[in-house]
Amino acid sequence: MSNIDAVTTRSPLAGLGAFAKYLVLAIGVFLTIGPVVWTLITALNPQDPVTHEVTPGLSAFADVFTKIPVWLYLWNTALVTLLAAAGQMISAAMAGYVFARFEFRGKNGLFAVILATMMVPMQVTIVPVFMLIRGMGLADTLLALIIPALPTAFGTFLMRQYFMGLPAELGEAAEIDGAGPWKTFFSIYLPLSAPGLAIVGILAFNYHWNEFFRPLIMTISEQNFTLPLGLVSLQGKLGSGSVATVLAGVIISMIPALLVFIFGQKPLREGLTAGAGK
Repeated sequence: MSNIDAVTTRSPLAGLGAFAKYLVLAIGVFLTIGPVVWTLITALNPQDPVTHEVTPGLSAFADVFTKIPVWLYLWNTALVTLLAAAGQMISAAMAGYVFARFEFRGKNGLFAVILATMMVPMQVTIVPVFMLIRGMGLADTLLALIIPALPTAFGTFLMRQYFMGLPAELGEAAEIDGAGPWKTFFSIYLPLSAPGLAIVGILAFNYHWNEFFRPLIMTISEQNFTLPLGLVSLQGKLGSGSVATVLAGVIISMIPALLVFIFGQKPLREGLTAGAGK
C-alpha cells in the first residue's frame, strides 16, 4: 500500500513536470519555426500596394528574378562560399595538425594569440583588412571576400582538439615505416579527421552564404554583389518595395543553406559525437 500511495503522491508533480517540459519545447519550436513560416506565408500571399488585395501565388518569387540578377548573385555567393569553406578546411586541418603533433618554440603563445583573435569583433578589424586588400589591388573583387576568409581561428582550435584526440601511436607507426610528416598527415591523420573537417566546412558554408557585412564594405559594383547584399535592392527607395517580394528573395537565399544543413546533418552529428567520444 505504501508503494501505491507513493506513486499516487508523485503522479501530479510528474504530470506537471511533463507539461512544463513540453510547454518549453513548444515555445522553442514556435520561436524558431514561427518567423520562417510567417515569411513563407507572406511571400506566397503578395498584397497589391494600391488596392491592398491579396493574390495568393508565386508572383512574388517571379518578381525577384525580374528586379535583380538573381543568377549572378547566386554565382558570386556560391563561388565565395565554396572557396572560403574549402580554404578554411585546408588551413584549419594543417594548422590544427601542427599545433597538435609538433613541438616548437613559442607554440603555446602563438596558439593563444590565434585564440585571442576570436574575441576581436569583425567591425574592429574590417578597416585594416580593407586597407590591405586595397593595397593589393583587390578592392571591389570577389577575391577581397575570399582571401581574408581563408584562415579560421575557430577551425584551427577545433581541428587541434580533434587531432589531439587521435592516437599518437598511428603517427609513430607510420614514422617507423619510413613515412615523413607530410605523408603521415595526408595518409593517416587527414582521413581520420573527416568528421571534424565536415564541421568546419558546414559551419563555414552557412556563415559565408549568409554574410552581409563584409560584402557591404568590400564590394561596390553590383556585378560583384553577393545574394544577401543584392536582396537589399528589393526594398526599393525609402523602403517602398513589396514586402512579399523581399521575403520571397529571403526564401530563395535560404534554400541552399537549408539543403546543406539537411544533407550535412549526418556528418555534422558524427563529427560532434566522435569528438565527444575522444
